[in-house]
Amino acid sequence: MKGISVIRLFIDADACPVKNEVFRVARRYRLKVYLVSNSSMRIPPDESIELIIVHEGFDAADDWIATHITETDIAVTADIPLAARCLKKGARVLDPKGRVFSEDSIGEALATREFTAFLRDMGTITGGPPPFEPRDRSRFLQRLDEIIHAIMRGY
Repeated sequence: MKGISVIRLFIDADACPVKNEVFRVARRYRLKVYLVSNSSMRIPPDESIELIIVHEGFDAADDWIATHITETDIAVTADIPLAARCLKKGARVLDPKGRVFSEDSIGEALATREFTAFLRDMGTITGGPPPFEPRDRSRFLQRLDEIIHAIMRGY
């Protein structure tokens, strides 16, 4: 299947567990990948994969992604505020576990994030999110493929 060069993948890369999956999918569809990180990391020798290292501060990677992403692009991030910023630009957003964020779901996700942070601050919640599992990887790949096809069809 011929890739559409205007689709780009922006990866919030520092803690992303599905980078290799993104690389495989990007090669299949001939898509450009931007790995945005606060530090250096190894990437495959592939001219369609570019590592962007930002050093400016806490949200520098988020700011870089939000500045460069467009409505035909896809962001991969578990960062809900970044997801909201990307959605405002018209981009598609997917988290590493295969959760697709939309204009309809982002408000609830932001509210849940704030409530969970409040409970953590109060000491009610002491653990983190559930561990990443093989079925998360599978769900991610399926959703990423669906999003790419939707963009190619113009949806």
